[in-house]
Amino acid sequence: MTVKISHTADVQAFFDTVAGLGNEQGSPRFKQIILRILQDTARLIEDLEISENEFWKAVDYLNRLGGRNEAGLLVAGLGIEHFIDLLQDAKDEQAGLVGGTPRTIEGPLYVAGAPLAQGEARMDDGTDPGTVMFLTGRVFDAEGQPLAGATVDLWHANTQGTYSYFDSTQSEFNLRRRIVTDAEGRYRARTIVPSGYGCDPQGPTQECLNQLGRHGQRPAHVHFFISAPGYRHLTTQINFAGDKYLWDDFAYATRDGLVGELKFVTDAAAARDRGVQGDTFADLEFDFHLQAAKQPALETRSDRPRALQDA
Repeated sequence: MTVKISHTADVQAFFDTVAGLGNEQGSPRFKQIILRILQDTARLIEDLEISENEFWKAVDYLNRLGGRNEAGLLVAGLGIEHFIDLLQDAKDEQAGLVGGTPRTIEGPLYVAGAPLAQGEARMDDGTDPGTVMFLTGRVFDAEGQPLAGATVDLWHANTQGTYSYFDSTQSEFNLRRRIVTDAEGRYRARTIVPSGYGCDPQGPTQECLNQLGRHGQRPAHVHFFISAPGYRHLTTQINFAGDKYLWDDFAYATRDGLVGELKFVTDAAAARDRGVQGDTFADLEFDFHLQAAKQPALETRSDRPRALQDA
């Protein structure tokens, strides 16, 4: 027999007290959120008849998830971060805000404060034997006019699928740069072809995915923040056509309009002319289109907590 008590006046009053509704201190918004979490958790426990063993295993899982700093990875893997993008897309459509390069998830591996360059930059420190990649493109407004002075903040993994700062074997800000576009709205970066990555097989995110019968792999990709005065900040990333996981990304970041054509060139003379040792390099060109910002707050990225490299 299923017993349910969460709807009763006594339990609802108890949750009101727990959420601090009986005092004037604290944050009304936070109280509202906590009350909803309490109510929905109680209904979940009742409706699915969650056992005590299941409940305390879940608490232990959350402890381990936080201990490994994988909460940001899990919300991507469970599609919640993608859902937030879909919701914002729907809000934009309702408000008549259309056009521009599609947004997609930021992910948990951004580090603020990367070196700033004018027009072009080299992103790698020369220690990774990966294939040299020349990444170029332009930033435009919604009408197709180039945007000089836009900031292209980009970052990606190395050939082992790991990111500087989070991987102590890499140098500071390796494969992370900010590039200010030139008079033609162009940015140019010399870097290396990144690898995709997978969740730690022993980590709590993959533990959850295993229970769902899912893999934890991502295709190779490059992350971007694109910003310019008077224009809406864009958080996005591009994946590479032909990647095994292009449309099977565990983080659901691949979207139409965000797939780049990585072109490999094997030509010793051309490589030499471009300062590349060996005879092979890759070219990737990708342009971005920004919406006008209808209010100043839209020009900046969210206040999501992010890593900051020590000076």
